[in-house]
Amino acid sequence: MGSLLTELNGGNVPSLELVYTITLVALLPSIVIMMTSYTRTIIILSFTRNAMGVQQTPPNMVLAGIALFLTLFIMSPTIKEINETAYQPYKAREITQDEAISRMAVPMKEFMLRNTERATLERFVDMAGIDHQENVTDYPLTVVTPAFMTSELKRGFMAGFLLYLPFLLIDIVVSTTLMAMGMVMLPPTMVSMPFKLLLFITMNGWELLFTNIVQSFR
Repeated sequence: MGSLLTELNGGNVPSLELVYTITLVALLPSIVIMMTSYTRTIIILSFTRNAMGVQQTPPNMVLAGIALFLTLFIMSPTIKEINETAYQPYKAREITQDEAISRMAVPMKEFMLRNTERATLERFVDMAGIDHQENVTDYPLTVVTPAFMTSELKRGFMAGFLLYLPFLLIDIVVSTTLMAMGMVMLPPTMVSMPFKLLLFITMNGWELLFTNIVQSFR
């Protein structure tokens, strides 16, 4: 590892700045998943697919791609602010790397706090054993991030539950009808799936779903 860092740094002893950069790149996937809108988005898309009963359609790769680009759309104001306040000054050598990282954390923290339930945040503050602050932006990322993740999981599963209800109603109606007709050997899912797809397509479901996901982030 040390020889690799030396080669990347032009044959010199690796600087601390290079080590920070490599560490940041290594943590980038986790940052994208846990500190952005990606988690809630992919959960809602997965619940929608399961509720329709279409198994692996769309495939996991397609769902991940949709969630990624919706995340870029939702996070575009935050990304723009990070670029203007942190990356461009650092690129112009107007600020140090430590200051750039500190500036990057501010918009991310503000985004997470806007989408974190206050009760959840306070619970993590209590578990961390730190003093409560009047200004929630004063809390460290080590407290804000898990509180944000917990809130995102809760909202994602709640949205999934609400998405299941209309499709569950179709399953119940189809199953009851088949039993009344004496067709107990015919799997209800085989009959209900076309009706689910027809309902989803007729209501322009994908557009409604994407629109509501975007608008759900404050």
